Amino acid sequence: MSIELKNVTYTYMRGTAFERTALKDITLTLKENSLTAIAGHTGSGKSTLVQHLNGLLHPTSGVVTVDGTDIAGKSKEAVDARRKVGMVFQYPEHQLFEETVEKDVAFGPKNMGLSSDEVTRRVKNALGFVNIDYDNYKDRSPFQMSGGQMRRVAIAGVLAMEPKYLVLDEPTAGLDPRGRDELIAGIMRFHREHNMTIILVSHSMDDIALMADRVVFMHDGRVLLDAPPTEAFFAKDAIKEAGLNQPRTVTLLNKLKEHGLDVDVASFKVDDTVKRIMSAIKRRKSC
Repeated sequence: MSIELKNVTYTYMRGTAFERTALKDITLTLKENSLTAIAGHTGSGKSTLVQHLNGLLHPTSGVVTVDGTDIAGKSKEAVDARRKVGMVFQYPEHQLFEETVEKDVAFGPKNMGLSSDEVTRRVKNALGFVNIDYDNYKDRSPFQMSGGQMRRVAIAGVLAMEPKYLVLDEPTAGLDPRGRDELIAGIMRFHREHNMTIILVSHSMDDIALMADRVVFMHDGRVLLDAPPTEAFFAKDAIKEAGLNQPRTVTLLNKLKEHGLDVDVASFKVDDTVKRIMSAIKRRKSC
């Protein structure tokens, strides 16, 4: 099953002097169990697109379906389909409001009418997957935690609702390097252990290189490229048009190649990049 957008166009403030079309006839399939990155510069339409995935916005024209169900309707099936998609907005810590970590993460499951035992189970699991120890942090105020910890608590609040699909809008924005690394590790672990479908919105090609198994470039409300990372990160024209940069690993390998090191540049993962550089250095020394 999957999330599908079929000929989706969306216009803000239609019929006014401020009318602006943010999405233009987009057809896209977000496959189950994938980790898809949607990348583009500010104004490319990526955030507008993901707000269609759980019905926060409805297309001006076109259809969005979740597992085959049109989510624009008011039927029970449409409501259930929308609930399959969890949304974590940029700077989700701004949405924290409860007095303790446990209460904040439990808010969504409680509103679903679940039993207290089930709510507790979900809270513990969700906090565990973002690497927040339940016993140590459940009674703490989320507002007395670090920025990275607050971000992870906010994400846990969405995970506790156990969505089938998870949308993360710029999840590492504003975090220090340690907070970024911890959050990325948690996202990857959750994706790997739960086979959860994740849609990642980002302009950071370095983050995308670490996580994504598929990349969608957007520009001016349209899809420029929809490809695996092995193709997307080397599509220089599409990257330039999208207002992005190649991952720093790719840039580094190209610079070394330009300066005479016989290194294979077709890499974007950090560990693989290091191996290729070391291999090229060994070959040079043996000559």
